[in-house]
Amino acid sequence: MFDELYDNLGNIKEMKDKVIVIKYGGHAMKDEELKKAFAKDISLIKSLGASPVIVHGGGPEITSMLEKLGIKSEFYKGLRITEKDAVKVVEMVLHGSVNRELVSLINKEGEHAVGLSGRDGGIVKTDKKIVDGVDLGFVGDICSVNTWLLWTLIDEGYIPVISPIGEGEDGGYNVNADEFAYSIAAAMGAEKLLLITDVDGIFLDPNDSSTRVPLLNESDANSMIDTGKISGGMIPKVTSSIAALKDGVGEVHIINGKVKHIILQALIDAESCGTRIVL
Repeated sequence: MFDELYDNLGNIKEMKDKVIVIKYGGHAMKDEELKKAFAKDISLIKSLGASPVIVHGGGPEITSMLEKLGIKSEFYKGLRITEKDAVKVVEMVLHGSVNRELVSLINKEGEHAVGLSGRDGGIVKTDKKIVDGVDLGFVGDICSVNTWLLWTLIDEGYIPVISPIGEGEDGGYNVNADEFAYSIAAAMGAEKLLLITDVDGIFLDPNDSSTRVPLLNESDANSMIDTGKISGGMIPKVTSSIAALKDGVGEVHIINGKVKHIILQALIDAESCGTRIVL
């Protein structure tokens, strides 16, 4: 498949000097072959002149480490309640383990990735997140994004790889990786935001693969949410995607990270995979 995609790189070449933010998560982070394919794709699109910026998650790794340390994981509406001891573990796992591995994989492909957290250079500042009156501890709402360091790295030829930790008044705050990616993409005016998930996109009927929605606009998205065709964890992805578009992101594309070289496929033949969200 890679050879077929490699022979059709024209669309990626048109992305020269354009920022592509990639939110990396899900099964693609667990499978060794998929990890290598991801790093290869990132290296290739960088070599063709695009400017990739990666935001990664790491939920399962965090949960595993907390369990080993005897720290119980609690969630409220899909958000991890993060106490002071836990946020230290979150930062250690995301920035010290997941981030390091990803940077190493990309560098082995011949490019130059740099690992960062949102705390570095004051990239992301956060306020404490309160949901329905529930204090989630060291969980942050992004209040500002400073892109100077990211642009400096890009201008010098580096690929920023960012773990979703923001700077709060009293230390590091855990930030939902999707929200983090939306904010980075909007602040940088990204041409594209690719959301790597474990599904092939949005479907009119989740049980019928032929009903994939290749292109979704705001009006149709709201209708599908109202009728329940978009539900669960996909709702915040879609609503946040629309907000990012209104803040200046060119296009959001939800794709399946379980498919090898899905990033290349999404950039070369966008209609063939996932769901693109536009205004």
